Amino acid sequence: MSLLSDQDMSDGGRALGPVSARGEGAHAFEGPTATPFRGWPLARRIVLLNFAALLIFAAGLTLFNPFRAPLLTDREQILTQRAELMASVFEAARWEGDAAAAGRLLGSLDLTGLVAVSVHSASGRVLVLRSGPEEQRSAGWISRAYAKLSGSALTTSVRPVPEVLAVTAMQNGGVELLRPLENSGTRLVGIAVPVYGPDKIAGAVGLVSDTAELSALLGEERRLVLLIAALALAASAALSVPLASAIAEPLADLAAAAQIRDGTGRDDRISLPDLSDRSDEIGELSVSLRGMVSALHTRIEANEQFAADVAHEIKNPLASLRSAVGALQIVDKEPQRTRLMEIIDMDVRRLDRLVSDISNASRLDAELVKEQEEPFDLSNTLTQIADHIGLDAANREITFIADLPSHDVRMNGLESRLAQVFVNLLTNALSFCKEGDTIRIWCRQRDHRVIVVVEDTGPGIPDAALEKIFERFYSERPEDQFGANSGLGLAISKQIVEAHGGVIWAENIRPSGAGPETPSLGARFVVGLPV
Repeated sequence: MSLLSDQDMSDGGRALGPVSARGEGAHAFEGPTATPFRGWPLARRIVLLNFAALLIFAAGLTLFNPFRAPLLTDREQILTQRAELMASVFEAARWEGDAAAAGRLLGSLDLTGLVAVSVHSASGRVLVLRSGPEEQRSAGWISRAYAKLSGSALTTSVRPVPEVLAVTAMQNGGVELLRPLENSGTRLVGIAVPVYGPDKIAGAVGLVSDTAELSALLGEERRLVLLIAALALAASAALSVPLASAIAEPLADLAAAAQIRDGTGRDDRISLPDLSDRSDEIGELSVSLRGMVSALHTRIEANEQFAADVAHEIKNPLASLRSAVGALQIVDKEPQRTRLMEIIDMDVRRLDRLVSDISNASRLDAELVKEQEEPFDLSNTLTQIADHIGLDAANREITFIADLPSHDVRMNGLESRLAQVFVNLLTNALSFCKEGDTIRIWCRQRDHRVIVVVEDTGPGIPDAALEKIFERFYSERPEDQFGANSGLGLAISKQIVEAHGGVIWAENIRPSGAGPETPSLGARFVVGLPV
């Protein structure tokens, strides 16, 4: 016996090619070819949405100015105070309803800012009507547009407060305010205040004011709002365009790189841009996509290599069968025909075993993904396996030692799959041991890892083959075991262990300090698993 190799899984284990396989060749991904697109549509939507929010805000402040109502209220209070002050002047002059006296008194008063001032008799009739001084009012395009939208006029005619308002003020003995803005289409505000004589109400003073000043102020406010909105839009454009590009362009690059290629005269292996230096979601997406594509390429390359290996392995028994069948047709002697029939039977069984193992191995990766990991006691699993293998070892007069923990070793995983690994290692060791040899399995838990070791005192493993024994279909056994194994056992074991985040390796047992030239005392397989 010159090489410690693998033994078939007792329950038909399955394997996939090495997960670390990498290839440089191109792979054709057939399918419809989509035209790569740039990220401008998404960038445009981002920019326009940012602009729309600012435009709606600016339009709302311009058309529905929240400062208009409080300014109008303040203007009404000032107008009321001026009307009451004028009425006090008339009362101090002991005015009794004379029109000439009313004209003289109005001539002494400041009428700036008023459209019209009227003095009414006790019956409400207008005795005197004076207009305020002409004021140059300029309305910008914003105020004109607002006046047109709101239906109010920018200029008003000189007219007194309605007589009914003056009569109401004298009857109620207080200030009466009229807001005809919503009704008349003008912006005039009227107010009437009664004037008390020595022994009765002598009349009333009416003031009419235009809110053009307010409109001018509001126009300035609107211009300021629009100026700020324009600056905000400029700032939004300066910030949104780079932001949109930073989002849309990498996504477009990723999408363009991930398009299905036709594989005609060019390297069609998908190569996604590396954006892992970005600390945002796009960087995470790039890392995930690159990992997914890398796994996809690895899977495809492994399948291609697996198919090539299968074809190679099937050719050997087929060639043997062809030779045996050809020889059977020309051989007449019965002992030779019997021997040829034995070869044919052995090759058929070898093909059947090989096809079954290949079928199981091709499904292993998919099944490892689908199966649900569950917590289990590794110590109990190893004990059951050791009890079963120990009986076979005893029947062959091979010493079997199980040094396993008495306490539970809890871990999450696929118990049946890991059991396959340890059954394969033990039966593999059993196949290479002779009468009087020893097999030992021991387990130790260290922090967050558990180590399971299978040792035997067989011939050991050639140092050059320590890595090859985990390759698929690699098997070099004694002649009496030729064709009894497919060479997939250790490859399957490695696949299962690595799927659990563990490691497996093989080494020779030598005295402490001995070099490679020293004959080995046996073989050792080490499995490390996280717990």
